[in-house]
Amino acid sequence: MAFLQFMGDENEAKKFSYSLEVGAHSRKLTWQGIPRSIRDGHRKVRDSQDGLIIPRNMALLFSGSDKEELKLRVTGRIWREE
Repeated sequence: MAFLQFMGDENEAKKFSYSLEVGAHSRKLTWQGIPRSIRDGHRKVRDSQDGLIIPRNMALLFSGSDKEELKLRVTGRIWREE
């Protein structure tokens, strides 16, 4: 699971957008959203499923292996909405 938290309150966070991308072996999955306030704990974000969530079997597929080793690349960007 990956998500972005903003160092500020919810109203400030809504002025920004972000994207996260995970990929490997010619596969790619992208999540785009509004950052969550740092005041929202990670449990709240996890429970609302407001982030890039990859099930284990999909992560293993992205890794190109049926072993238990994960080799994923996660990249991201953040920008201010006008």
